[in-house]
Amino acid sequence: GENYLNEALPKIVLLQDLDLVWHFIGPIQSNKTRAIAEHFSWVHSIDRAKVARRLNNQRPDQMAPLQVCIQVNISLEQSKSGIALEALPALVREILDLPRLRLRGLMAIPTPTRDEKQQRQEFALLHDAMHQLFESAPTMDTLSMGMSGDMEAAIAEGSNLVRIGTDIFGPRKT
Repeated sequence: GENYLNEALPKIVLLQDLDLVWHFIGPIQSNKTRAIAEHFSWVHSIDRAKVARRLNNQRPDQMAPLQVCIQVNISLEQSKSGIALEALPALVREILDLPRLRLRGLMAIPTPTRDEKQQRQEFALLHDAMHQLFESAPTMDTLSMGMSGDMEAAIAEGSNLVRIGTDIFGPRKT
């Protein structure tokens, strides 16, 4: 899983002989969609139709459909990427019509807090949203939620994909 395209591309080239599945989990700028569409198998951070359409149109024909999750801003923080829960059904419908994308689920980053009750409440919102959308989007089988500091709460609320880079690699050096 990679947050930054400029860090990911050299790694992908260096490790191209290995059978790896690359996940892009960071915010997506429109000018980076081509490289993401060409080098990744998964994208966890689609938050608007424009980005979804660009990834679909730029996905090479010879590659399998790009597995995607919609990033939802469950904490409603202005500083976070992600779509509002109310706008989610419309984006789901849009992505389902894009042949080079396969909608696999939802992703969220909750409010940074050590309060497990608050973490679980926010994760439960995402779990409930996916459950409500499942009838119209039966390919959704992934809840990408939880990181090193809140993975227990995320798993308790149904996460089946956690992002635990800090626990593996240590804190990011700035």
